[in-house]
Amino acid sequence: MAQGLEVALTDLQSSRNNVQHHTEEITVDHLLVRRGQAFNLTLYFRNRGFQPGLDNIIFVVETEDAVYLDSEPQRQEYVMNDYGFIYQGSKNWIRPCPWNYGQFEDKIIDICLKLLDKSLHFQTDPATDCALRGSPVYVSRVVCAMINSNDDNGVLNGKWSENYTDGANPAEWTGSVAILKQWNATGCQPVRYGQCWVFAAVMCTVMRCLGIPTRVITNFDSGHDTDGNLIIDEYYDNTGRILGNKKKDTIWNFHVWNECWMARKDLPPGYGGWQVLDATPQEMSNGIYCCGPASVRAIKEGEVDLNYDTPFVFSMVNADCMSWLVQGGKEQKLHQDTSSVGNFISTKSIQSDERDDITENYKYEEGSLQERQVFLKALQKLKARSFHGSQRGAELQPSGPTSLSQDSPRSLHTPSLRPSDVVQVSLKFKLLDPPNMGQDICFVLLALNMSSQFKDLKVNLSAQSLLHDGSPLSPFWQDTAFITLSPKEAKTYPCKISYSQYSQYLSTDKLIRISALGEEKSSPEKILVNKIITLSYPSITINVLGAAVVNQPLSIQVIFSNPLSEQVEDCVLTVEGSGLFKKQQKVFLGVLKPQHRASIILETVPFKSGQRQIQANMRSNKFKDIKGYRNVYVDFAL
Repeated sequence: MAQGLEVALTDLQSSRNNVQHHTEEITVDHLLVRRGQAFNLTLYFRNRGFQPGLDNIIFVVETEDAVYLDSEPQRQEYVMNDYGFIYQGSKNWIRPCPWNYGQFEDKIIDICLKLLDKSLHFQTDPATDCALRGSPVYVSRVVCAMINSNDDNGVLNGKWSENYTDGANPAEWTGSVAILKQWNATGCQPVRYGQCWVFAAVMCTVMRCLGIPTRVITNFDSGHDTDGNLIIDEYYDNTGRILGNKKKDTIWNFHVWNECWMARKDLPPGYGGWQVLDATPQEMSNGIYCCGPASVRAIKEGEVDLNYDTPFVFSMVNADCMSWLVQGGKEQKLHQDTSSVGNFISTKSIQSDERDDITENYKYEEGSLQERQVFLKALQKLKARSFHGSQRGAELQPSGPTSLSQDSPRSLHTPSLRPSDVVQVSLKFKLLDPPNMGQDICFVLLALNMSSQFKDLKVNLSAQSLLHDGSPLSPFWQDTAFITLSPKEAKTYPCKISYSQYSQYLSTDKLIRISALGEEKSSPEKILVNKIITLSYPSITINVLGAAVVNQPLSIQVIFSNPLSEQVEDCVLTVEGSGLFKKQQKVFLGVLKPQHRASIILETVPFKSGQRQIQANMRSNKFKDIKGYRNVYVDFAL
């Protein structure tokens, strides 16, 4: 009888396999392969050679890939691309914020695996946790909870205020690598601070590093419905100033989350594909701060009883907004808006720097019969769920078809009349010039009499800063206009807010909300209009001086300026870029005089070929996020 084989050495062919599996940028020293794809290895035997027909070698492997994307351009964008854009600003001024995901940078794969091991799930039951790591649904929830630090020693502390002296202002970050490496280097102490786009960007890095297709999504005018009734309540005083409210319902100027691509065997057929995951700690899910995965298709169809956290995501894109006037201790309903929440839902295009609008993935066209039917179906399901005492994030089974209630906040036929329709007067703000930081803001209030009667208007105007999560700050400008309109007449009322008036009240989010609350002598109805202004900075200019070649010196010119008419101090320029810089570069610039323009030259040696991106940020004691970027193609060394 032939002697059994004894393995002397196993050659995992790491370098060859990793190239074929597109993981060579992470490492070629260790085998790192992707699911569902063949790889090679060589076995060397100690006692004798392998004899075909006599010897059998059996491998047991699992090759199912629950996160497989069949489009190569999509795989390149959502798994392989290590830079991108996160869209910020407002629906009227959408700006791309460059970001270095850096999922292939040195040590990032080890940090991502440590992140899994630091989770509450692994700490409580490591055997079960490891057994479930083949499930993208499970892994995505674990990662989602670990990006924030509300329940554990997660990666980021969230903070929404104006005081970041004990950490970094969230607006200053330009990439995930520095954040993840700081978390790792400090013994897994949460990094200070992050807000929604930082949570989503870091999660994108981790998920792409783990091989799960992921993209970053921005929703403008994003609802945060705290009581699950699909209505966001906003309160105003008689000057038009927005008030904080005890319910904590808010409309975020923008909110950022992730979509991850995966099969959903835990749901009925047809609900796989893109899934929403939101690492920003807003509400709890099954006792921890995470959100999702929620099927994007389920959100569009109003199937809010499908796991996980679909009602909360549905409200972010499709809640109604109710405006209330608070006066003399009483609340007067001003208007219910059915279309203000969830606009210009955006993500980076595939293999392009352009923006893709994917709003139609989340909801039917606003005002359409389908959209209203879906809203009512979702509301009906939530009412049924509330009646049965279910909790958010609990395991629920999809219910059957629901009838449409006629006493819903939305009618299937006609929306509620706006006060302007009753009074027959229209009010609207219009900017006269682009709102640039450091300059006066000039705008007009347009008043139009739509009736054949004379109208006497009193309009209270106000301006206040906002945080990007919708939280109002104190008002800093007020005015009162008295406007008399002849039948069918239109008039403009000019307004100006000087830089000296707003500069000391402006938040780092650079958001100003102007409001007008108008009333007409012959009508008890009041007309509320508002506009959010996002002040803009001039971008940093980056020039690449010469050809970029692997392992060859490269000079990069960075041109920056102080846009203000006052001196700024503590200026710091931060520059990074995967494959171009081994680590984030910081240049301390000190003081910049008013309107001063300057440049510096940075030297680096690119160490990876292909399409790359340089990201830059400049901060000072007066501003935190003047940004710029430049795409660079790096050739192979000759």
